[in-house]
Amino acid sequence: MTRIDAKFAELRKAGKKAFVSYVMAGDPDFDTSLELVKGLPGAGVDIIELGLPFTDPMADGSTIQLAGQRALEAGMTLDRTLELARIFREGDDTTPIVMMGYYNPIYSRGVDLFLTQAKEAGIDGLIIVDLPPEEDEELCIPAQAAGLNFIRLATPTTDDKRLPKVLQNTSGFVYYVSITGITGAAEAQAADVGPEVARIKAKTDLPVIVGFGIKTPDASEAIAGVADGCVVGSAIVAELANGKPVSEVLAFVKSLADGAHRA
Repeated sequence: MTRIDAKFAELRKAGKKAFVSYVMAGDPDFDTSLELVKGLPGAGVDIIELGLPFTDPMADGSTIQLAGQRALEAGMTLDRTLELARIFREGDDTTPIVMMGYYNPIYSRGVDLFLTQAKEAGIDGLIIVDLPPEEDEELCIPAQAAGLNFIRLATPTTDDKRLPKVLQNTSGFVYYVSITGITGAAEAQAADVGPEVARIKAKTDLPVIVGFGIKTPDASEAIAGVADGCVVGSAIVAELANGKPVSEVLAFVKSLADGAHRA
């Protein structure tokens, strides 16, 4: 059982929905990013999604693209991202970390070496947005053999014919992208999301977590109310980009987490 599996078991037992936060590793610099990540569990975050900066983030809107650029300009690398996770683990051995990003840096490192290093650093799962199920032999199956969850995205365009393929080797949870398009664009609507979550849950026992387009505590509560939890990324990254101190960013994160936990 991974930390992700254990966290969902704990939440189910408590009758709570999950709140997942996305932050870009190294944004705006290593020390600030580490301070923020260390503070997330205390702000009510159940699972941390840690963005791996990349030069060509095709699924990301401008907020997260700019965060990645700031991180890269500040010297963030794959090694430094793993180091950030490793330092976090020194004080927290229970909060799951999911690394989210693109395949190129992992391919460049070499899959076997990357998986060994990720496991050693305390990474629990991967979301690699540009590896479709047809490429499962590349990373998905080796990752699961190494004890990491491989989390797949389902979208509004994932029809009933495609869904079984998407779910085939997924573990940990299913990430449902609530809107078509890039991160941080439109706002998610619970009335639209609910039936789609139900459709996915009819095909899998995995938790379904909804992300994209969630920006307020009320939206967090509404979306978590029709799913097993929600993810907020761009809204949190934007607070940091606006120059807010980490304490204020964490207060905002707590308001979002409280919303999800009310659901």
